[in-house]
Formats: sequence, C-alpha cells, structure tokens
Amino acid sequence: MTTNTVRLHRVLRTTPERLYRAFVDADALAKWLPPNGFTGKVHEMDARVNGRYTMSFTNFSSGHTHGFTTTFLEMKPGERLAYVAVFDDPGLPGEIKTTVTLMKVSCGTALHVTQEGIPNVIPVDGCMLGWQESLAQLALLVEPDIPG
Repeated sequence: MTTNTVRLHRVLRTTPERLYRAFVDADALAKWLPPNGFTGKVHEMDARVNGRYTMSFTNFSSGHTHGFTTTFLEMKPGERLAYVAVFDDPGLPGEIKTTVTLMKVSCGTALHVTQEGIPNVIPVDGCMLGWQESLAQLALLVEPDIPG
C-alpha cells in the first residue's frame, strides 16, 4: 500500500492558545474540521495524551457517513499536538498521523500541519483541498475576538 503526505501552513490572527483549543474542543472540531459539503459530529472526546476522540463526517448531498477514531500522541498546549487517526472503513487501512505546530508571530499564530500515511485510495489533491476548506472554516472560528 502506498501512502502520501500533505503539508500546510497558515498564519491566523489569533493566539496559539485559542488555536490549540480549536483542536481539542469537541464542539469546535465539529464546526471547523468537516470540509465543505460535510457535517461533522464528535461522538466522544478525551483530550489527553493517549486519550481519543471519535468523529464522523456525513456527506450532506448523499447522506453517506464515514467515521474515524483519533488517538492523541503528543499535547503541548499552545505549541504542538500530534495524533493518529484510523478509519472505521476497512477499505481505508492504516493510520494517518497528523502533527500540528503553533508558533506566535507578530500578527498572530503560524500554524503548520503535516499529515502522513494517507492511504493511496485517498487522492492527495482531494485531501489538500479538504484541509484548505477546513482551515478557512477554522479561521472564521478563531479569528473573531467577540467580547463575552
């Protein structure tokens, strides 16, 4: 089985802490992670090293749902997290490892995402497009600073 890697970089007008929280808060993940045309649901969340979350994406047009389980490998609030995901579908074998690094910069936070081990049956360009859509939704969530 051939696997692939995608790398993304964005600078967002927010703090590293706020951006990190968007990766470990169930409601936040359900809002920004599903790419365009999908809804998302987090079924469980245990945001700690060796903890996990289970989530599903549903295609809004067809109603087809696919789920996955993610295990946190590394968590440094406001700095870095790494996790592996396994799909429920046996046709999507293996583990996909995602590493997220955050660094404070003059205008916000630099976000670097590396996703490794993407099964060959998932087109890398489609994965890249999905991440770009998700990161645009992430910006809409974390950049506004709405007073309490």
